Amino acid sequence: MGQIGFFEWQAYAESLAFMGNSLLGTMRRTPKVGLRKNFWSKFPTFGSDEVARACAAMEAYVVHLGEAEDAIAEISDEYTHLFVGEPKPAAPPWEGFYQDEESEAGLGQSAFKMRELLRNAGLELKNVNNQYEDHAGIELLFLSVLCTRIAQGEVPDAVPAEPKDVHDFLEAHLLTWIDKFQAAVAAEAPGAYYDCLLGVCTALLRAMYAELTH
Repeated sequence: MGQIGFFEWQAYAESLAFMGNSLLGTMRRTPKVGLRKNFWSKFPTFGSDEVARACAAMEAYVVHLGEAEDAIAEISDEYTHLFVGEPKPAAPPWEGFYQDEESEAGLGQSAFKMRELLRNAGLELKNVNNQYEDHAGIELLFLSVLCTRIAQGEVPDAVPAEPKDVHDFLEAHLLTWIDKFQAAVAAEAPGAYYDCLLGVCTALLRAMYAELTH
């Protein structure tokens, strides 16, 4: 199992938390730092050329879009079309849609598995958005918590985590479907905010997995 230091675990945790929160609500309800050019120019690349290229693409997009209120409205409308929809999302954000043959987008095996993982980690899902547990944002936030716990070491009242937990979760969950999810987003809104965001996200996950397997 590869060696990742304290500060890198923390950087992974913060980056994944941003990605997860960004996918759990429109930009009217989530951090707007993603519209800042310097946010992406300073985003940690973890020594990965793929992450660096994805961040550069994201930076170029937000420079073109700008930070005006109409930009937030545009991205919020994009979010609604992709992940909420009328009558259904154009790019469903649930693992089960891509993994469970019998579940178009509902409470399938992936959601049950995530519910168990959350429970075993001592985590309570405050599901204000009423999402299934296998939502991309929830899976990314769960991974962020694992990274935080590894960085912090033994913490009272917290279930400890090890690098192997991150490796195994990536291998069993996010890396099995995140590319399909991004492809669905790209098919609906190529080169737009969430396509670029998921470009960074998928590159980040692959960089982490590569570090853990070396």
